[in-house]
Amino acid sequence: MPAPSTPLGALPARFRRPRVLVIGCGDVGLRTVALQPRVHWLALTSSPERRTELRARGVRPLLGNLDQSHTLARLAGLATQVLHLAPPPGEGVSDPRTQHLLRSLARGRAPQALVYASTSGVYGDCGGAWIDEHRALQPQSARAQRRVDAEHGVRQYARQQGVRASVLRVPGIYAPDRVGGTPRERLCRGDPLLRAEDDVYTNHIHADDLARACWLALWRGGALRSYHVSDDSPWTMGEYYTQAAALYGLPAPERLSRAEVRARVSAMQWSFMRESRRLRNTRMKQELRLRLRYPDVLTGLRALPSAPR
Repeated sequence: MPAPSTPLGALPARFRRPRVLVIGCGDVGLRTVALQPRVHWLALTSSPERRTELRARGVRPLLGNLDQSHTLARLAGLATQVLHLAPPPGEGVSDPRTQHLLRSLARGRAPQALVYASTSGVYGDCGGAWIDEHRALQPQSARAQRRVDAEHGVRQYARQQGVRASVLRVPGIYAPDRVGGTPRERLCRGDPLLRAEDDVYTNHIHADDLARACWLALWRGGALRSYHVSDDSPWTMGEYYTQAAALYGLPAPERLSRAEVRARVSAMQWSFMRESRRLRNTRMKQELRLRLRYPDVLTGLRALPSAPR
């Protein structure tokens, strides 16, 4: 991990240690915090009961709610870097949470860098093609449209405020020590998969590698630059679950037609199963200089959980 080296100029002494504000400090946020304890970490939380946990992790909690813009006033001018990991709301085609955050940040001294974690779903269905960050965005679900709206807002803010803003486009996040972070639960439920001729390509990233990418992007991310944060194992969904079933000693999933699968899985599951793409991660490796600890998903699933953070 690089040491923070950005000069802070004539800021008061109490601000000279980098002050990184995490918006949405859940699992990935806490993994990022654990990478660099020397930084002055702050985190926005809407849950008063989380303050004890955050303080125990070396994070200063700030009470506020992205859905209530008046609670965000104290964020203005507070941080030298901002890591935005909070998801949009669950409905609509825009992201008012990101809009509220950016308006609050714009009222004070601008941070030097802002990193926003988006989703690879902004590309929609690419027919299994290999794609890089130049691919046109074609969101096909309201969830992805909200992410596109947030990305546009981040870029507009960066241009207006002169902030070095980067967007991380993230596929499926997994980790053995993450809640719901493995395919075991779905395999145990016996959810069906698409037959081989209808199967789709999926992409993955271990939560620890994603945290490292977040940290590196705060210091190395290019201005108005997007990055695919994905490992080297873009398999079809069927290949992934079949190999995971063998790893866990469970039966391989049933393979059915598209119509049969759609009738048996949730709308959320189906939204992932109808899109197929393979993410090139060259820019991540070259510009962020991230060396994947878990280059393929089976290596990550076999790994022991991370040390307690």
